[in-house]
Amino acid sequence: MSQSLKITCLECGAVNRAPSDKLGAGPKCGTCGARLMDGKVRELDPATLQKASKTDDVPLIVDYWAPWCGPCRMMAPEFQKAAQSMSGVARFAKINTEDFPKVSMKANIRGIPALILYQKGREVARQAGAMPAKSIEDFVRAKSQTIS
Repeated sequence: MSQSLKITCLECGAVNRAPSDKLGAGPKCGTCGARLMDGKVRELDPATLQKASKTDDVPLIVDYWAPWCGPCRMMAPEFQKAAQSMSGVARFAKINTEDFPKVSMKANIRGIPALILYQKGREVARQAGAMPAKSIEDFVRAKSQTIS
């Protein structure tokens, strides 16, 4: 029997439950109908980041970035490739540290781009610096508590 996992909708902020064996089938939010595991990178606001990082059972990898950061802009397409490759396994999101400096201060971000992996209500791992898609995928697989 599959276990029920909590997943926060990154569009409306509603917390949903989905069976672990159905994540690849594209579950939708019961409130707004948005896809919960669609392989796209979502821009987050602080409230949604807070809720998802504290609630979700599914791995959530967040890219802390800024528009003026060259390595951040270079990594963006690689981050999107990794998100598509890991659709149904993990979710990918970004937060703009220039728009939300308090978030990066609270997360103790010292340099960008910085990736933080959240799962089951806590930070699981972090990695600084630009990385290719394969390295991002390897990082998520190695540090996640539920995927291999």
